[in-house]
Amino acid sequence: MGDSTPRMQREAELAEVLRAAIRKGDLLDKGRMPPERTLAERFGVSRARLRLALDLLQEDGTIFRRRGKGTFATPPPATNVESLRSLARQVTPRDVMEVRLEVEPALAALAADRAQPQEIDLLDQLMRATLNLTDMDDYEAADDMFHYKIAETARNPLFLTVYESIRSVRREAVWTTQRRDSYSAHTLHLLGEQHKTLADAISRHDSREAAAAMEQHLLTVSNALLRDRVRKIDLEI
Repeated sequence: MGDSTPRMQREAELAEVLRAAIRKGDLLDKGRMPPERTLAERFGVSRARLRLALDLLQEDGTIFRRRGKGTFATPPPATNVESLRSLARQVTPRDVMEVRLEVEPALAALAADRAQPQEIDLLDQLMRATLNLTDMDDYEAADDMFHYKIAETARNPLFLTVYESIRSVRREAVWTTQRRDSYSAHTLHLLGEQHKTLADAISRHDSREAAAAMEQHLLTVSNALLRDRVRKIDLEI
């Protein structure tokens, strides 16, 4: 007799198995998952069933899929990482923040216009993950996911490519390590609250407010990052 378990339940069960393996790090090579064929063989399922399970993981933000680049458990790198490494050695924090202030408010506005209910729910979850954090590594990981999802939600592949390039430059730049000592617990709390304001504007489909919230958030980041002192700081508010 065949399997009488409803199809959606079977896909959900497979998705949970994959999610557990991802969290343990069993499937990842520098954040990238194996090809679909390899995964299907490993778990003894058809590629069609695997794709349905991966769809569920993509919907809940566990994975990111990019045509021609693969499937990732963290936001994928830009396609031209090697050339961006050279650029990262030339740019300053001010250079990066100037570009972010031009690009990310527009992405936030588009996300507010285009966000679907499931995307709003996911952004809310990702936003909450940035709250009440005192460890810089934890904050940076949660912050990265939140900002990347906003860029995805804008649903403009060219804009997303630009954002991925900015993100990759930030990650490759030597001065990025300064950020580990640049934010006090008070600053991290403030940035998390700004994420909350931003997510709320997107959930209300208020594109103008979303752009303004993103701009204010990035100005706070810039204020912290560009301070002369590298040691822990408290923002003046």
